[in-house]
Amino acid sequence: MIPAGRTVASKRGVSIGVLGLGNWGTALSDHLARNGHHVVCWDRDAAVIQSVRNHGKNSRYHSEFTLHEDLQPVDDPDTVFQQPVLLLTIPSKALEEVFKSREMPQDTMIISAIKGLEPHTLLTPLQFMHKRYPMHERLAVFSGPSFSSDVIRRRPAGVVAASRDGVVAREVSELFRGDTMRVYLSSDPLGVELGGILKNVIALAVGVSDGLDLGDSARAALITRGLAEMTRLAVAMGAQEKTLFGLSGMGDLIMTATCDRSRNRTVGLRLGRGEPLEDILRTLGSTAEAVGTTQLVMQLAEEHQVEMPIAEAASAMLAGEVSPSDMIQRFISRPTKSEF
Repeated sequence: MIPAGRTVASKRGVSIGVLGLGNWGTALSDHLARNGHHVVCWDRDAAVIQSVRNHGKNSRYHSEFTLHEDLQPVDDPDTVFQQPVLLLTIPSKALEEVFKSREMPQDTMIISAIKGLEPHTLLTPLQFMHKRYPMHERLAVFSGPSFSSDVIRRRPAGVVAASRDGVVAREVSELFRGDTMRVYLSSDPLGVELGGILKNVIALAVGVSDGLDLGDSARAALITRGLAEMTRLAVAMGAQEKTLFGLSGMGDLIMTATCDRSRNRTVGLRLGRGEPLEDILRTLGSTAEAVGTTQLVMQLAEEHQVEMPIAEAASAMLAGEVSPSDMIQRFISRPTKSEF
């Protein structure tokens, strides 16, 4: 039953502001425009805005695709903040800068599609937004196993829209669902967010294993035990266990840890093959959230007294304390314990 005074957004014709035109923001903006919505988009890179405005293409991300004509790039982010729906696709480390001293209408629907932690506060993006705008209630997260390259190519994907408010979750679903996208509903936004954030750390570790050519068995063990420690931390933070076994947890982990299009897996692969981290980041071409997130995850694990051996080993490797091969050995040589 829909509460009085509130309605589910119609599937067509909604004005949506998008903050961030990286790989994910570009693909989602194009998808939303193809769904019949008017998309007002902004990016910190002025060259990207000019490229979309003048040529209908993003010169940095998915440059081979002509974007839908109903994308309106703007130079001033204030225009984006005035839209009734705000989609966040900026890197998590940019949240503080972008939202500093920003105001927006209290009834704005805020949707996070960010898969990282705010580095200064260790908050998920929705937690950050709730703290910054405590009177805003229409908060949701959009996540799940969906590569931007598949979305922009109109290939099928299954994702999750989550909010504590069931009406809001359904509205988000209506905005995104279409011929190539099935959107499930969830009342556990924290679990959905954490699934998308924590899986990047495990995917990087799996990439290291594959870069070292340790084989299929090692990969399966890391994914399975990685999901176990993702779930431990998420539950300790207040999420529902079952959420981590859904699309936004296990589903996203399997995709990100096993597909070479994954930026986080790619970083791990290249580390395992002996490349220096600085060279990898300089040539990667886009954000790999795990590089900045892993140490933050370990801070959360310590705060909540949760054991995360794979994440701990990955953190030590990224800090230069152990080599990639030592990272794997550090995990394997742990004392024997029960699986469950």
